[in-house]
Amino acid sequence: MSSTVSLPLRLEKLLGGGRVQVSESVLQTFGIAGPAPMAVLKPHSPDEVAEIVSFAVAENLAVLACGSRSKLGLGLPPSRYDLALDMTDLRQIAHYDPGDLTVSVDAGMPLLELAKVLGAKNQFLPLAVPFPATSTIGGAIASGIDSVLRQQYGTARDFLIGAEFVDGTGKKCKSGGRVVKNVTGYDLHKLLIGSLGTLGVITRLNFRTFPLPESRGAHRSTFPTLESALNFHSALLKSGLPFSNLELFDAEFATLLAASLGKASGARTSLGAGGWQVVACFEGSVAVIHRIRRELMERSGRMQALSSESIDSQPAQQLEAAFREAFDWLRRAAPSVALLRIVLPRIASGDVPDLLNGSQPPLQRSAFTLRACGVAYLALLADEEDAQANAALEREVTRLFSSAAEKKASATLLHAPLWLRERAGVWGAKRADFQMMQRVRQAFDPHNIFAPGRFVGGI
Repeated sequence: MSSTVSLPLRLEKLLGGGRVQVSESVLQTFGIAGPAPMAVLKPHSPDEVAEIVSFAVAENLAVLACGSRSKLGLGLPPSRYDLALDMTDLRQIAHYDPGDLTVSVDAGMPLLELAKVLGAKNQFLPLAVPFPATSTIGGAIASGIDSVLRQQYGTARDFLIGAEFVDGTGKKCKSGGRVVKNVTGYDLHKLLIGSLGTLGVITRLNFRTFPLPESRGAHRSTFPTLESALNFHSALLKSGLPFSNLELFDAEFATLLAASLGKASGARTSLGAGGWQVVACFEGSVAVIHRIRRELMERSGRMQALSSESIDSQPAQQLEAAFREAFDWLRRAAPSVALLRIVLPRIASGDVPDLLNGSQPPLQRSAFTLRACGVAYLALLADEEDAQANAALEREVTRLFSSAAEKKASATLLHAPLWLRERAGVWGAKRADFQMMQRVRQAFDPHNIFAPGRFVGGI
């Protein structure tokens, strides 16, 4: 590898002046739990991305593509981190056909900018992930973080129809296309979802879009026990009603949710105190909204809810936005937080109570929510950062990984102090398909230059 003294000059020769940053203040903003790159590069085109990657291969430099950097804390810090690629100048819409409900967009475009373009044609992309004002399209896909609209629209795998990216040899690659049905090859682009930048540098993404709903609504019911709330949650899942989201959560989650909404929010007053709550969010025509509201009031009455109420369109949108941002406000809910994402294969069984029957002193607090798609979030909240609280956090995370494995569930540590991620792991024990994951990584990145060590098992 060339000396760090000559590296900036060589990179400037490659990209041109003004697009290579080496000042310590800038480099630290691209750091991941300590490690910071030697240089931040700002390419303007896929061709420049390919040139940078080819240069990195020749010089044995490790590369990580970045957008707004709102989710850089996911996974583990890379074992090597030499060059950060700031992708935010790749932010054009390459193709948009409202009639075909398809859009092709550069990876660096913020979600909010894309939403404005699609909204002008009464369409939207159901990628409802945290930080929409700054999060880039590429970052949202690479992070793999959940959309709160998954229940109705599926995950990104269901509406990502193609991608362009640069692989670990510096080659520009394409997968899929710009049509919803495409049989030109394997769906390699779907491997990029949740890869944390370890398979390639995403430069462009093709999506199926959807018509904007005419109206929205929500309904809240409160139950005295987890069992009664789970029964109601299960009954709604079997009802056939078109929910965009269905959340079951405990009193601690409700308290944090209310705080995130703020005092001025009309949705805040809709959150009851105590108990287990189920909030159903739905969208459609005004007639559909009214019909769902009536049915939910009847169903909650039959299930003997402690309280039940319908939530109007504007507060319902505020609630949906707060659920979308839960990743952010849960990880800031205490001085030390371990936030786990657990995918349960069986929602209505004893899996949920078993997962929750573990912790407590000296943690005292935890916040739990379960979505209709079987994805649960559990935040372990430590109000102190002393040795006793740290030991309790580690014990509980280890127990949850073990319990999830026994139930054929999967658990991921989305957020935690670095020491806990390093000791307990981020994904728990290695999966049975780990060797396959290694082979995929080798095929995409044979020189191991893309964020080495950041993903499952240190790949």
